[in-house]
Amino acid sequence: MSTTTNGLAGTTTGEELLRAVVRPRAPWSHVVRKGQLLEVVDLDGNQAVDFLCYDAADTSRAYSAQATLVEQDSVFLTTGSVLRDNEGSPLMTVVADEVGRHDTLGGACSKESNTLRYGHHTQSQHACVENFLSELSRHGLGKRDHVPNINWYMNVPVDPDGALGIVDGISAPGLSLVLRAETDVLVVVSNCPQVNNPCNGFDPSRAEMVVRSGE
Repeated sequence: MSTTTNGLAGTTTGEELLRAVVRPRAPWSHVVRKGQLLEVVDLDGNQAVDFLCYDAADTSRAYSAQATLVEQDSVFLTTGSVLRDNEGSPLMTVVADEVGRHDTLGGACSKESNTLRYGHHTQSQHACVENFLSELSRHGLGKRDHVPNINWYMNVPVDPDGALGIVDGISAPGLSLVLRAETDVLVVVSNCPQVNNPCNGFDPSRAEMVVRSGE
């Protein structure tokens, strides 16, 4: 069976192996095998999807923002970007992108950062770090294994002086990106719960994960 969705002709081919809707504020994980394609869909629009990936055979080899950015001329990710591990080896490649720019610098929200940025009344709010730690524990991983993450669909412009801002998203309902696994990869997602800044339009919504066999 061959399928093509969301205008990504030629990059969403192959047998559909898994389709999962990740509810607002929830975590998700899956091992994507070498050569398989993972499509990440912003179902309702303007939803940040925090993302980690690890070599499934050796989880000490995790996504590295530093190694990834050294090999490209932009702090943003889009079609052609290669997600590299801490030894510089490729984990996944962005083979299609309907949005055009994704964040590598904004990090994951946490109870601590919420309190610092938005006030002590936010301390009890669920956050991405808690999602990541909960989901990592299902795979025998913990705090030491939690590395800086990617934020698909989050709009974090960088000013000429290096200052960062989290502003309204540039995605829209149904837009997606596709990643190809370059080795067996453990993918861990936090469908961001943040309600204190516009990364989710102040209203967290759904994301969808689709795994296909590829060519």
